[in-house]
Amino acid sequence: MSLLPAFAPWQQRAHDQAAEALDAGRMGHALLFAGPARLGKRAVAERLAQRALCQARAPGQDACGSCRSCTLFLSRSQSDPVEVRPDGTLAHPFGKPGHPDAWFIGYAINDKSPYKPRTEIIIDQVRTLSEKLSLTPQLGGAQVALIDPADAMNHAACNGLLKTLEEPQPGRYLWLVASDPARLPATIRSRCQVLEFRLPPASEAKAWLQAQGHPVAAAAEALAAARGHPGLADAWLRDGSLAMRREVARDLDGLRRGTASPSAVAQAWSADEQVGLRLRFAADLALDEAAAAAPGLTAAGRTRRLAAWFDAANRTAALLRSTVRSDLALAELLLAWQETR
Repeated sequence: MSLLPAFAPWQQRAHDQAAEALDAGRMGHALLFAGPARLGKRAVAERLAQRALCQARAPGQDACGSCRSCTLFLSRSQSDPVEVRPDGTLAHPFGKPGHPDAWFIGYAINDKSPYKPRTEIIIDQVRTLSEKLSLTPQLGGAQVALIDPADAMNHAACNGLLKTLEEPQPGRYLWLVASDPARLPATIRSRCQVLEFRLPPASEAKAWLQAQGHPVAAAAEALAAARGHPGLADAWLRDGSLAMRREVARDLDGLRRGTASPSAVAQAWSADEQVGLRLRFAADLALDEAAAAAPGLTAAGRTRRLAAWFDAANRTAALLRSTVRSDLALAELLLAWQETR
């Protein structure tokens, strides 16, 4: 029996679909796990990896959890960072001590700091991974390589991966995890089977959130704020972001009523490390107001102003990643909010 945590219903459906293909020999060597972030794509990929590598799995069953392969797979330390060194060599497979035939690559460690990761996956990492896949499996079974996030591969890394994709070998699996698969070249996407993760029905998402211990009202509020995304709603409920969204709503209301000043709110927001998330919430709230506006000529004008402010909020969020003074950029944006009434 697998020792990995229980799945959410949408994860279980995706897992069962892929497991059936794996057991029936219909799974190709390349599989793309595609869908929004925080839906559990990585968790499903790891469960399938254990299944593919298990040495004593009964037909149609999950990994046994006790054979040598499963023991090695489950012994990896989940708390250790799984990285690739600047020279492209793999720090350790699937965490340490890990499984000798299961490999993961993510962001490479920055050359200037051993603790700061890059924001892209580079060709040296892909070359090293390809070399590992060309070797005979140490346990005599399958090999699994996982790239996450695959949509962070740069152009050279994508080109380097093509050769491995074009020359499949029996028992070698190359799995890509991507929240934005459109960023991958068509030449890579066309060579992969796709396991798509979609947002679940609202009723299922609400039931799952309640099963995680969230009160009914809070679960409904968070799910609405997250546009139906249960993983995101769960994260916001756990880390206090939903409370932050309420604060943003109060700030915007105060600005419109004249009980708060743009400069004061801008100072408060810019002092917060989560200013980007505050702007996301502000933009979403503007979108909600635009959608709720009553029909008519007056409402149409207000809707256009809200839509323009939504665009401005997103531009400001991008601008804050530069060297611009965040309090000044925010003050200008919040001043414009007062004109959306």
